[in-house]
Amino acid sequence: MRRGGGARWREWMLRVEAVIFASAEPVTRDTLARVVGKDCSIDLLIDDLQDELRDRPYELVSVAGGWQHRTRTRFADTIRASTAPTRSAAAALTVTFNGESVERRFPPSATVARVKRWAAEKKFGMSEDEAGEHVLQIASTHDRPAPGTHIGSLTESKICNLAFDLVPDERVNGAAEGFA
Repeated sequence: MRRGGGARWREWMLRVEAVIFASAEPVTRDTLARVVGKDCSIDLLIDDLQDELRDRPYELVSVAGGWQHRTRTRFADTIRASTAPTRSAAAALTVTFNGESVERRFPPSATVARVKRWAAEKKFGMSEDEAGEHVLQIASTHDRPAPGTHIGSLTESKICNLAFDLVPDERVNGAAEGFA
């Protein structure tokens, strides 16, 4: 342990690990700084936590601008064989455009932008420019989540299904929505 292994450092490590463990999406540096203070080195805390988890079946990884607990790859077959429900189950997404629907599973950390790019460009054959004129809207609503929104934040706790419609971005006097 760095910082002499004192009680204060240990408490900070436990706080950081607790927040990351409890979070459904990657935890950012700013969030962790609120937990331990701005003067504490987040990088050193993370390094110590990673060292401590070296012999565990899970690890602490940097993902999507933050940190998240992940099961080590070598245990994937064991977890699948157990058929136990997992906390990080991928969300089953359906995207509909012009009456055609496509489906795929995405991890909770995937963003709305990633889903839109996959659906618009790879499945519906839009050019990047055409895709740029469309947005994802949650089906049967008027809700249009921001491109950086993580899919996991849009699903109910144990319900990992989500449906979107790919719709034209509304424009006012030629300006993109929200910029008029």
